[in-house]
Amino acid sequence: MKNTFTHLQNISEIFNLFGLAKDLYHPLIGVVDFSKVCQQTKQDIKLSADYYSIMFKNYPNDKFKYGRKSIDFQDGSLICMAPNQVIEIDSQENASDNIQGWGLFFHPDLIRGTSLMAKMKDYSFFSYDTSEALHLSDQEKQVLNECVQKIDSELKQNIDVYSQMIIISTIELLLNYCTRFYGRQFITRKSSHSSALSQFENILTTYVEAADLQERGLPTVKYLSEQMNLSPNYLSDLIKKESGKNAQDHIHFYLIEKAKSKLLSTDKSVSEIAYGLGFDYSQYFTKLFKQKTGKTPMEFRNVN
Repeated sequence: MKNTFTHLQNISEIFNLFGLAKDLYHPLIGVVDFSKVCQQTKQDIKLSADYYSIMFKNYPNDKFKYGRKSIDFQDGSLICMAPNQVIEIDSQENASDNIQGWGLFFHPDLIRGTSLMAKMKDYSFFSYDTSEALHLSDQEKQVLNECVQKIDSELKQNIDVYSQMIIISTIELLLNYCTRFYGRQFITRKSSHSSALSQFENILTTYVEAADLQERGLPTVKYLSEQMNLSPNYLSDLIKKESGKNAQDHIHFYLIEKAKSKLLSTDKSVSEIAYGLGFDYSQYFTKLFKQKTGKTPMEFRNVN
């Protein structure tokens, strides 16, 4: 069945989509109780929005399907989406009468000019794929539920001068808990990711050794993550949890080690080595080399 694409600009539009217009109390933020959703999706749809979405859903008996990827929601999982990301919803999503959970939707204008807005870029899980959802324990569910209930309670009260401050601080608290819980997931689900670092290094090594880097360019986190069927941010955070360095740091380390070998084993100029490793500009290579080693390429060659 052909997907229809819908872009939602206002919080009210997601409430209208779910048939819950009467439950919207603020134009820039809303909490949806998925057990109350009364709209039926009759065809597969693609959705994007101008606001942040945090959704917890629990399907006791079934798997929930986003596009071509099935996600096991039997134990309940959390999905976080940044503005303009696209989610594909299977038409069978609303076929179950057992859907439980909640959705928190807030527009960037709600937090614009606040300290939280400056921190949003640090919450990298907003850029994870939906298949990289956060699987929550019962205790973690309760913690997040309490945060969302607090926000919902504030929205339903008479707005006063403290309302926005309390709502925004509670959103930040919820996001900080998500960061903690993802850190736990990287550890407890380590068996499923145990080969991530070695797989990453194997793909990186194959690319650098086999490819004509001068023609194909530097290896990128995006390319490596695609080879591993992970999103760039999820891969980078996973690698950092395992090794203490993110994916880009690993790429730079590998390239610098290759450069060191070439500087000491060949008579090639710094420019030739830089271009051979895929750098478009030798100046950038020299800057990166000094940043990582404390010496310029020529200084390294002359003292070794």
